[in-house]
Parts: sequence; structure tokens; C-alpha cells
Amino acid sequence: MSGAVRFGRIFASSLKRRRPRPRDKWHLDEVFICIRGKLHYLWRAIDQKDHVLDILVQERWNANAGKRFFKRRLANLWYRPKRFVTDGLSSYEVAHRVILPEVRHRAGPFLNNRAENLRRPTHRREREMQWLKPPRQAQRFLSVHATIYGHFRPRRHLMDATRYHQTLAKAFQIWQQETCVQTAT
Repeated sequence: MSGAVRFGRIFASSLKRRRPRPRDKWHLDEVFICIRGKLHYLWRAIDQKDHVLDILVQERWNANAGKRFFKRRLANLWYRPKRFVTDGLSSYEVAHRVILPEVRHRAGPFLNNRAENLRRPTHRREREMQWLKPPRQAQRFLSVHATIYGHFRPRRHLMDATRYHQTLAKAFQIWQQETCVQTAT
């Protein structure tokens, strides 16, 4: 395993530990990605503060894939969402009935825009790389990329300039603490 992959996972997991507990409303989304010329599906869960909770790359887009994503996301968690929002894919409905029947599910074409907009960094990165590698490698890369990308991208549209700069300064301070990187002054 290369150093970038190993340290990227370490840094991403330490950033995840520092994040506050996810909010009670989750947005779930799936997007097509091309890996070696074959379509795969990137399943994502984010909370209402746009923090990426989990990413899963799978070859299928059916009910079993939806259940696998739910089980993976909820493994080792002592809390559950109160509601989740999807774009209406039937795989989510099956997983909802089987795994989380007590959670409220809302589905609709425009309700899930929060998750839909978070595709951009993934697609931009995919275009720059020209293609993604095997599914396992894509899974590792995209999980790390989403965590680190989100750490340095506060929700600018909700802040004034002073708060935005304070938030970015705090993000870089946390990054320095976790990576032991010294900046040149």
C-alpha cells in the first residue's frame, strides 16, 4: 500500500473523529461512475450540514445493494437518523422497510438537491484522473477524498467573510495538529 493511500486514510479517519455527531436528517444519493469502462454506482450519505457520512462503490443498483449500504452506514453506530431523504429510488424504499422501518423517509425529485450538489467534486476529480481504477481502489480514494475535501470546504453561503476566514483558519489548525505539518512563516 502506498504512503499516500495509507496516510490519507489515517488523516481522514482522524478528521472524522473530530467531527461532531451527524445530525438527525440524512440525505442519501447514488451516482453513476465509470471504472475501467464499466458503470458502477457510488452510494453516498450526507447529513444536513453537508458532512459526508459514508461512501460505498458497488456494481449493482438493486434492493440488495441498498440494504448493504444501509447496513454498512449503520454498523457500529449507537444512534439512528430520525428521517432521511432520497430521490425516490426503489432500492431505498426496500432497505427502509427492512432495516429502518421506524425512520421517516421522504422521497422526491427536488428534495435531495443537497446530496445531488455534492457530486461535483467527485465528477471533477474523475475527469482530471481520466478514469477511476478498480472498484476497491475507487472506494478507498473517494472515501478519503470526500472527508478531506469537506474539511476544507465550509458552507460559505451561510457565513459572513469574518466567520468564513475563522472557520478556514480552524480547519487548517486541525489539519496541522492531525498531520504534524509545520507551515512556513
